[in-house]
Formats: sequence, C-alpha cells, structure tokens
Amino acid sequence: MKSLKTLASASLLALALAVPAAPALADGPIAPGSEAEERASFEADRETILAMAGDYRVRFDMQESTAWRPGYEPLERKISGGHESVRVIEDTGDKIVLQHLLVAEHDGESFVIKHWRQDWAYEPEKILTYDAPNTWVWSEVPERMRNGRWSQTVYQVDDSPRYAGWGEWETTNGVRRWRSNWTNRPLARRDAVRDPVYDLYTAINCHQLTPDGWIHWQDNTKLDLVGDKAEPVVQEYVLNTYTRFADYDVAAADSYWAATSGYWQAVRSTWDDTFARHGGLVLEEEAQTGTVISGRLLEMGSAIEAGEMSEADAIVEARGLIRSHTSAP
Repeated sequence: MKSLKTLASASLLALALAVPAAPALADGPIAPGSEAEERASFEADRETILAMAGDYRVRFDMQESTAWRPGYEPLERKISGGHESVRVIEDTGDKIVLQHLLVAEHDGESFVIKHWRQDWAYEPEKILTYDAPNTWVWSEVPERMRNGRWSQTVYQVDDSPRYAGWGEWETTNGVRRWRSNWTNRPLARRDAVRDPVYDLYTAINCHQLTPDGWIHWQDNTKLDLVGDKAEPVVQEYVLNTYTRFADYDVAAADSYWAATSGYWQAVRSTWDDTFARHGGLVLEEEAQTGTVISGRLLEMGSAIEAGEMSEADAIVEARGLIRSHTSAP
C-alpha cells in the first residue's frame, strides 16, 4: 500500500464528489406520521437491530467484479468464515451497541478475538466519518433526512472508528432492510497488506434479516487517490452471512467479555472523549492492524482475561496510548 504519509491531504469528502452522492433512486425525506405510527416504526426498527444479536456461523464472500481502470485484473473470489457471537452491550432506547466476538480454535483450545462493533443511533444530528488518510471528522446528517432514520457507526477491533452511514429501515417485497448513504472507509487488512493500487473504499452498506440470521451486503468501489482526484479502480461485492449456530465454544466468548468488558468500556469512553475534544481525530493507520495502537490495546485485553495484567493498569496505559497517538484533524 502507498505510504499514507505521501498521500494527498485533500478531503475524501471532496474527492467523493467524483462518485454519486446518494444511491440511485434513494428515498427522500420520510414524511412525518402520527405519534402512534412513528412510535410503532421506531419499535420495529429497534426489534430488527436487536435481532442481530446472537451466536452465528459466519461466511465472508468477497468478489472483485468490474474493472473501472483499463488493464486492471480483478482479484479472484475469496471466501472465508468462522464463528461469531454478537452481544448487546448498550441499549438506551435510541442507541443500541452490538459487540462482535470471533471464536476460533487452535490445538484444541478456543480463543477469542474482539472483532468489530456497530453502534446504531436514532435520528442523529452528526456522524463520525472517514475524511482523509488517518483522519475522521464529524459530518452533519442533513436535517431533512433525519426523521425516522438510523445511523450505523462501525468501529475497528480496538474501538477506533472505521466508517459511518445513515439510512432507513424499511420493508420492501416482504424483506426488512437498512441501506446506507455512500460512505468512505479505509482499506481492510485483506487489501491493505497487498500493496494495492487503491487507497480507500466508498460504499453502500445493507443489513437484512433472514429466516435464520442476517446478512451484511457491501457494494464497494475501490478508489485510487491521484493528486486531488479519486479515480475508481474496481467494483467489489461483499456478502457476509450470519447463520444462527451455537455448536461452538460460545462460553469462551462470554467468558472473555465478562473478564474484559470494564476495560473495553473505559477504552470506548476514552475514544469518545477524544472525538469530543478534537472535533474528530487524526490517528495513524497501519496495514496489519488497522491502527498503530491496535495490537497493544488487544494484547492488554487478553492479558486481563489471563490474569496477567490488572484492569486498572491496562486502562491507564490504554488512555495514554490513545491520547498520545491522536490529534485534531
């Protein structure tokens, strides 16, 4: 991957003007309904979001498809999978936080990898978006598009931000679906470690319930930053399928979270304080781990679970790492 320090510093929000600002045939503002109608819709949305919690067999299916750059050869399709437990770790009514925990096995022993996190907020005024290499900023949700909509903010394994979008939960042809606006995000590890010719994704994300779980579908355009322009390189379709399944070491996920939830709550709080203090943040990205401090933050979680480090000491070090490695946009 290109050195992030050498990339153009122009705002990705400005560069994203090279692609459509909204999905084709995107819905307009949601017309206000009666109090009873809006309450029923809100409760249906909450029920749908909460339904994503549970234990799953996960299938990750990634396919580069259409080359937009002459001469570019799309990568072969890649399919992987695993077991993942999704837990509700916060629910205040208009905010729901889901934490994903991967459960893997090595030499007959289970181990847990803290995975991504998704925060859902009802009728948000702003979202934290990927704005430029290493940089996330607050972006206003257009006032006319807030009514009845939810934002989804996705965080990386160390609870640093990754991307955010907003959209409406709706039922079309009997299928319940949430579709985001166009969102920018940094490269995933699968691409970042390959020294790719592209620098970021701009994407539409969809979440849909299924009879036995749910799917996360991504329509990704991979972009190359060239001077002050973002040039499309290739289209990618990603389908992550979560099928309810509990014949794995679910207890390992719950044990890890019971041992480390206090630590991770403090980490989340420190990130939130950082966003508020800086009005966003600048944080160096790294191909292998996402951010330069991700590895150490995860190591301390494992050390707490193993009894090798106190929660208090880990929180002090984590706060120091976040504060010393972040700055204002």
